[in-house]
Amino acid sequence: MMFPRKYQKLDKYLEANKSLVIYGPRQVGKTTLIKSYLKQTNKRYKLDSGDNIRVRQIIGSEDFSKIVDYVGGYELYVIDEAQRIPNVGLGLKIIVDQVPGITVIVTGSSSFELSGQVGEPLTGRKKALTLFPISQTELTPAVYNKGELKEKLPEILIFGSYPAVIGASGEKRKQRLEEIVDSYLLRDILELEKVKGSKVLLDLLRLVAFQVGSEVSLSELGQQVGLDYKTVARYLDLLEKSFVLFNLRGYSRNLRTEITKKSKYYFWDNGIRNSIIANYNDLELRDDVGKLWENFLVAERLKIQEYQGIHANNYFWRSWEGQEIDWIEEREGKLFGYEFKYSAEKLREPTGFRRAYQDATVEIVNKENYLEFVG
Repeated sequence: MMFPRKYQKLDKYLEANKSLVIYGPRQVGKTTLIKSYLKQTNKRYKLDSGDNIRVRQIIGSEDFSKIVDYVGGYELYVIDEAQRIPNVGLGLKIIVDQVPGITVIVTGSSSFELSGQVGEPLTGRKKALTLFPISQTELTPAVYNKGELKEKLPEILIFGSYPAVIGASGEKRKQRLEEIVDSYLLRDILELEKVKGSKVLLDLLRLVAFQVGSEVSLSELGQQVGLDYKTVARYLDLLEKSFVLFNLRGYSRNLRTEITKKSKYYFWDNGIRNSIIANYNDLELRDDVGKLWENFLVAERLKIQEYQGIHANNYFWRSWEGQEIDWIEEREGKLFGYEFKYSAEKLREPTGFRRAYQDATVEIVNKENYLEFVG
């Protein structure tokens, strides 16, 4: 099944002698998006892959004449999986500076590598987009109406929204999720960074998966997987930069009464989280529905912030007395608080938060009104 994606019409993001960099996890449809665009364009283009050894040798050579001769005469040059090319940023800089009128598109699945390579060389010469697993706004109204989408909510909470998964049914969803986890999820980290192996990363991810929505102690994680604090911190940072996890920090203006030191971690996709802990049970048979709901809303809200250009600082809030707000957005000079409850419960607003932040608003997000929160 083909799904309409946020960046379906790439022309509006393209500019002559500039690069468009499309980041995102593996298997979210970056290659499909590019190929779909190329079928429709009238530009004379060249499509390459960073997996191609010859492309790596040419684009990574830093040789002006070799690179210009290779792409000269094209209006559009595209590299898929560009993070595999050494010095790709310098190669792209040569192309956009030396080939008149050319436009460049590159995709990359590992932000920690590609962003480091293209950042400084392409300063002022690039635009960056991030493509995530399919968002709720991409599904409605183009694929489902609101009623139909709400009916599919239990499936999405369990299996997530990777394109290959959301278009499948039955056992195929599990198989495709497990294939993503086993074959793609950690590939960039294992290839590009020095880690002890996939087992320790998966062990760490399992621990984090069981603590979704709770504050995480890096020291405790380290003790359980046999790593020191600094190594755990580095691995979690790599998992963030490779679009597996998202880190949320505590909000405070009053350190005496509020907790800010620890972080919460969420997965970019519920299906990945559930695959890692091997739990695909229906919601009625689970004791972690609250975690699934919170993780889902966090990921969907982050997608909509990116896609709609909502500029916000995101936090959670907790006091030493144990009062909590699940999600805080600091934007437009104001504070917006949200409590995540799967069932349509009444809001019990923490008195400590109201005393400290009298101008803030607090809303409850449940399965009846969640589509407003996620776009």
